[in-house]
Amino acid sequence: MKKIYLLILFIGIVSFSSTSGVQAQSNSIKKQDTKDIKIEDLSIFPNPANGDILYITSNKNLTKTVSIFTVLGEKIMFKVLIGKELNISSLPPAVYVLRIKEEGKTATRKLVRN
Repeated sequence: MKKIYLLILFIGIVSFSSTSGVQAQSNSIKKQDTKDIKIEDLSIFPNPANGDILYITSNKNLTKTVSIFTVLGEKIMFKVLIGKELNISSLPPAVYVLRIKEEGKTATRKLVRN
């Protein structure tokens, strides 16, 4: 009876030790894709913003998608921007994070609303 248990234990150890699919966890962090390039000459003004209009311009001035987040990560606004003026009159005074996408390129900026 003991020989059978030892044989089963031996077969289990041999089969698990030869498994190549099991790997240790890596501490390295993967970098973002290299195709996620920054938007050239992105400008956001005025910052800090006192008025109701925020101007967002870039080198190409193409259609942009603008997402505005609180510092806690809650998305509070999403706009598709065809021109360069973004109406921020609905935002109360606070610090926000802007994520701007243009032609597959992404940029993240901080916005202070007074």
